[in-house]
Amino acid sequence: MSEPGSRPTGTAYRQSVFINCPFDLQYQPLFEAIVFAVSDCGFQPRSALEIDDGSQIRIQNIFSIISGCKFGIHDISKTELDAVNQLPRFNMPLELGVFLGAKRYGQGGQKEKICLILDRASYRYQKFLSDIAGQDIRAHGDDPRMAISLVRNWLRNASPLITMPGGEAIGDRYHEFRNALPSLCRTLKLSTLELTFTDYRWLIAAWLDQNP
Repeated sequence: MSEPGSRPTGTAYRQSVFINCPFDLQYQPLFEAIVFAVSDCGFQPRSALEIDDGSQIRIQNIFSIISGCKFGIHDISKTELDAVNQLPRFNMPLELGVFLGAKRYGQGGQKEKICLILDRASYRYQKFLSDIAGQDIRAHGDDPRMAISLVRNWLRNASPLITMPGGEAIGDRYHEFRNALPSLCRTLKLSTLELTFTDYRWLIAAWLDQNP
């Protein structure tokens, strides 16, 4: 399989999208759909999962990725208590705050930052994160196809000079990609159960190169 590259997959600031979301099995179908949608729209998905550097603390890695992305997708739907510790996870609101802070206090291109805030239901955030009242929160209803459409429409509105498929078309292409994924993995001697974020992003780019 050739190295993917005919589609715009560089990591330039104005082409990069930071995806801030839960990293658990329940959310994984949404995460994988969002990564595909970002890629099919011609942008580069970025995630804290892409860096594995034991010499640097995690928050510094996140600062670095956020600094390199004009766009940010922030899903704040994970509010349930952990089954073991009976405590909620605050990583997503924290990283949203870092992104908004970079836009407010950063210099140059940092002030161009644009974000999409997702939740599973409209206005639910008012019960646990009321300080973001006034932001345009979008509800995906835990539906990957809905998430794809929301991400596509947001990127389209933020990038009026860029052409991209419609949300329904991207949803159909994502279904085709998922069907092709096991074969792609076998060709590269990868397991679908052990794919890293970098593996998954690369496989999407390779498939899109072959299915423009």
